[in-house]
This record gives sequence, C-alpha cells and structure tokens, in this order.
Amino acid sequence: MKTVNLGVIGYGYWGPNLVRNFFAANDCNVKAVADGRPERLAVLAKIFPSVKGVKDADDIINDTEIDAVVIATSVFSHFPLAKKALMSGKHVLIEKPMTASVAEADELIELAAKKGLTLMVDHTFLYTGAVQKMKEIIDSKVIGTPQYFDSSRINLGLFQPDVNVIWDLAPHDLSILTYLVKEAPVSINATGISHTQNGIENIAYMTVNYDSDFIAHFNVSWTSPVKVRQTLIGGDVKMIVYNDLEPSEKIRVYDTGFKHKTEEDKTKIMVDYRTGDVYIPKLSTQEALLGVANDFVQCIIHRQTPKANGCLGRQVVKILEASQVSIKNNGKEVCIR
Repeated sequence: MKTVNLGVIGYGYWGPNLVRNFFAANDCNVKAVADGRPERLAVLAKIFPSVKGVKDADDIINDTEIDAVVIATSVFSHFPLAKKALMSGKHVLIEKPMTASVAEADELIELAAKKGLTLMVDHTFLYTGAVQKMKEIIDSKVIGTPQYFDSSRINLGLFQPDVNVIWDLAPHDLSILTYLVKEAPVSINATGISHTQNGIENIAYMTVNYDSDFIAHFNVSWTSPVKVRQTLIGGDVKMIVYNDLEPSEKIRVYDTGFKHKTEEDKTKIMVDYRTGDVYIPKLSTQEALLGVANDFVQCIIHRQTPKANGCLGRQVVKILEASQVSIKNNGKEVCIR
C-alpha cells in the first residue's frame, strides 16, 4: 500500500482539524467525510471541494475503496462505529477517550489484532514538541527518578451534556502521564461536584496511586475564572514545569530539589533545599495533529505500532472508569491493579 484512502466520521468541533491535517499528511487521500447535518457538509464542500460529503457513517464504513476510518464523534458512539469499521477491514483512529469502558477497549484491541489492523487513539498531546521533550528529559534521567505529577486543566466552560469534567478534560493529561511514566498505577481516588443538578460533575480532583513513592494528581474544572494548562513533574534531582499556554517557552527545567536528613529524634524533620539554574529547552514547532495523522498513515503502510496505540488508550480509559466509580462513592479508593 502506497497511499491510504481515508474517511472521517464526524465534522463537528474536532473533525475539521482532523480533515485539514490528514489532507496535508504524506501518502494520504481524504476520500469522504460523514456528518448527518447538511450545514456541516456545506462547510466541508466550501473548504474541501474534492472531499465527498455523505450523511451516513455506513457510507464510509462500507466503501471498499476506503482503507482507514477516523472517528470524531461523541464518546458513547466510539465503540459501535469502531467495531463496525474493524469488522469491515478498516484501520481505525478514534478521538479521545477511546471508549466508554475498558471492556469495550479490550474488544476493539482484540479485534484489531485478530484482523491485523492498526488501532490508534487521537491523544494529540503525545505528538507535541513539549511532551516529546519531557519524555527525552525523563528517559535520560535528567530529573532523576520521578516523584510526582501534578496537573491543572481548568477554564470556564464548555459544559458537556453526556460526560463529566474528568472524562472531558483529564484524558489529555492522563495520556501524557501514561506515556511519560513507565510504572503502572494501582488505585484511584476521585471527588467532584455538580453545580447543575444533573449529576454531571463540573469540578473534580483525582489522585492516581502507585506502589512506589510516585503519585499523580489532577485538578479539572469547567468553572474557573481563568484558563490554566499546567503540569509539574518533580524528580529527586530536578523538576519540570510545563505550561501549555506559554507561546514558546512551554518547558522549564528547574535545578531545584531537597534532601532529607535522618535524625535520631523521629519527630524532627531536617531538610536541605537546593535552588539552581533554570533551563528552557528548544521545542519542535510541528503541529501535533499533523504528527498524529502521519503516524497513523505510516503505521498502516509499514505495519508498525503507533505512539498513541490502543493499549495506551485502554490505560487512560481504565483510569477514567475507576475515577467514575470513586467519584460516585465519595472518593473511595478503587483498585485497578
């Protein structure tokens, strides 16, 4: 296969970005886009007159000339659409989160493996220059052994009608955590509250626990007066601050740390603090979504495993599913070992 013929299902909020980047990707031909709303297909025809607009997803899934399908619809439609596409022999890229449950993710992974098809999740942040640089820094032990991951993703709106704020916002940072930290988590605690009386939490806090001394914490909200997109990653040697709202200097590495002194009197804690220089690494400026598109297409052609593969997508869903149980049980610890 030298060129991948591709169809996109869903031309709402994220669909246009996907079509634009797959249109620019190497060895890819965007053949058709499906959306049930005539006004969205009219927008498609104006911007991409060469791409066929269809009303029904089945028109793409059943098209024998289409090799791969991109699903950019609501989370609860991901599984049935992806399953149908895989059954039809299509490679599949699913918008995040991958599915609404681990059981659904497992079925898709098994089906893709059985049919020898590429299954990928659009965890776009893994393809940013910032996350790639953080992985390089962590893997090369620049910060030493990671000790904590602390993330805030808060802003005013957009309230979702079908999933809570954790399912909406946390997948971004959970995918980054899963990509950067090799250790698997063992349990989840989550708390949250709904201010709209519909049982859908608009503010939530989640802690991901590990067997080691590492810990991860997430603060997500649709009701913040300011927009914050910041992650702190602390190591026992240095620390990283990742601010995604910074136009250029998104990553800062602080030569900052502490050492604990052992005292005979256990009630006293003696700590030595160290502060040093701040390093701001240069980052790749390639659009992350183009990286997603190229990875998907090239993995299909060369039969390779994508960076944001189905197993990574499943791990994110596993944490999300456990957080849902915990949040409905007032923060009870939920084991995911």
